[in-house]
Amino acid sequence: MSLPPSKMVRVILNTDAKNEADDQYAIVQALLTPMFDLHCIMPAHFGRKKSAHSLKDSHDEVQLLLDLMDLKGKVRVIDGAEDTMPDERTPADSAGARFIIEQVMKDDPRPLHVAFLGPLTDMAAAILMEPRIVSRNVRVVWIGGGVWPVGGQEYNLSNDIAAANVVFRSGIEIWQIPKPLYRVMAVSYAELRERVEPHGRIGKYLVEQLIEHNAHRPEPLEHRSLGDSPAIGVMMYPECGQSDWRAAPEFNALMNYEHTGRNRTVKVYTDIDQRYIHEDFFAKLARFNRGVQELAKFDG
Repeated sequence: MSLPPSKMVRVILNTDAKNEADDQYAIVQALLTPMFDLHCIMPAHFGRKKSAHSLKDSHDEVQLLLDLMDLKGKVRVIDGAEDTMPDERTPADSAGARFIIEQVMKDDPRPLHVAFLGPLTDMAAAILMEPRIVSRNVRVVWIGGGVWPVGGQEYNLSNDIAAANVVFRSGIEIWQIPKPLYRVMAVSYAELRERVEPHGRIGKYLVEQLIEHNAHRPEPLEHRSLGDSPAIGVMMYPECGQSDWRAAPEFNALMNYEHTGRNRTVKVYTDIDQRYIHEDFFAKLARFNRGVQELAKFDG
């Protein structure tokens, strides 16, 4: 499918790609979505608890996915910050944050969607380095934050609480997909074996790395929540879930919401169409692999 530029959605995808096993599915779905004008994939850190070099791990995983899809060198990859912000006033400067500023400041009538599948470090850095971006035509789509209205422990937030406060206080437009929602994106192993694994090198890898990741967990598992995929879904179709607008909270050290009433409202998703998002991914992957096979036949 070919769309005119005016009909395409401007997207930057910021991803802590090697943190778990679900970012990979969201990245592939974004790459296979014709309506996305994907400006870049931006590898992100995921703290230091799991790795001393988490940004490099994310970068290498993005490059591996592109290689498995024969897209290496065809998609811009720009790294974000290596670590969290030291405080709420000091940006973690990076090529990624500067690229966000560059794209936000472009004169383009289409809104820019900057989707974060991990911490908000690079968005906060961009805001601190160029405060004018908060009044531009930009939407921050974030997989993160705990249960409303209390909050509490949530992994993406834990990897940069200072950055989350900068972004939520800034007045920039935010679409939040909190923990109770992204945890209900389950797929079973049987479904993955039937709908993903048969579809080329990338399908096989997606399933194998997910099952391998689950094998290190203590409890028995035959499923995984593809918790980052809702970010792709709402950029494709903003009404694929129920949402409402709420005054932006702030976050304390325990990751509880602090409802000050001082900040602009944020769009909080409270329900999501799991079927739409998963089926879109399965169909796009199958069509992509079919196209790869046809090209191989032609080249042969």
